[in-house]
Amino acid sequence: MNIHEYQAKQLLAKYGVAVPRGHVAYTAPEAEAEAKKLGGPVWVVKAQIHAGGRGKGGGVKVVKAIEEVFPTAEKMLGMQLITKQTGPAGKEVKRVYIEEGCDIKRECYMSLLIDRATSRITIIASTEGGMDIEEVAAKTPEKILKVAIDPATGIQPFHGRQIAFGLKMEGKQVNACVKFVLGMYKAFTDLDASMVEINPLVVTGAGDVIALDAKMNFDDNALFRHKDIQELRDEDEEDPAELEAARHDLNYIKLDGSIGCMVNGAGLAMSTMDIIKLHGGDPANFLDVGGGATKDRVTEAFKIILRDPNVEGILVNIFGGIMRCDVIADGVVAAAREVSLNVPLVVRLEGTNVDLGKQILAESNLPIISADDLDDAAEKIVKAVKEAA
Repeated sequence: MNIHEYQAKQLLAKYGVAVPRGHVAYTAPEAEAEAKKLGGPVWVVKAQIHAGGRGKGGGVKVVKAIEEVFPTAEKMLGMQLITKQTGPAGKEVKRVYIEEGCDIKRECYMSLLIDRATSRITIIASTEGGMDIEEVAAKTPEKILKVAIDPATGIQPFHGRQIAFGLKMEGKQVNACVKFVLGMYKAFTDLDASMVEINPLVVTGAGDVIALDAKMNFDDNALFRHKDIQELRDEDEEDPAELEAARHDLNYIKLDGSIGCMVNGAGLAMSTMDIIKLHGGDPANFLDVGGGATKDRVTEAFKIILRDPNVEGILVNIFGGIMRCDVIADGVVAAAREVSLNVPLVVRLEGTNVDLGKQILAESNLPIISADDLDDAAEKIVKAVKEAA
């Protein structure tokens, strides 16, 4: 689950992480009023959407006169902000964050995440703040510092000093950075975050270390422990189909292709998308129904795929271990009848109750194309979509 910048800063501030003062606003008059509360002489008006790169798209404006806050916020609210992460359609700005100006001496980068290679919470830092960390990693990997935290000891002050020295901080900046790192780590662990990213982390002229921007993601599996975090969810920022899928315990991500996929298991889903690409097609989604899917859940998954107007064909690829092939077949047949299926459908079943599953599909009298293996299934669905076009 993602949250807005201002929400992330509010959470981090509770753990002693230094952030600039600011207030959220939903209208231009409200933005002007909040700016007056902050006092001047400089304010920053920031669009609040769940995407990075807002500044390049016109979603971050520095304002040096109180009279400019109203028109700046008015222009920003309601705009379709387009960044690298939003796609060409962009996202509508429904709220802005009015923040006090900051005397920026230097910009750095810092984030916390789980390193899958070590299974440890890892601090990633760089002197190259304000840039995409992927670009820094590609061009100047030597400028990225990684510090893994041993779970047996947890975070220690020396970790913070290691980061501070790596970021070339000196004097009072070192102690400020240590406090920053310790607070960030505690917020990460207490709140079951999956990522905390500060970009840029700034050193001010006075030597303070401040989070000028903040991004937080949370582990969905742990949200039941954090009702207050759940309340921060902004469903307007999420794809309606992904929201609907979540309500049925489905893992669904919309993509830009034309071949809908329904698979059990994340690894198999990725392989299915890869082999569709290999045969010249483009997947329309990632959809993992999970190992314990019921007939109703499979039916809902099928409906969600077909709600995408770009879908011109569907590939169902099930390897039945815990998941039974006959349950998948029942769900597919029920959904196809309910939505009046009008696109090619290829089904590949293998594993538990596979013969019964194939029998259910064969006796349904629906135009279902059966496949023997994954390669055969991908080849058939790509060919069927091209012939139907």
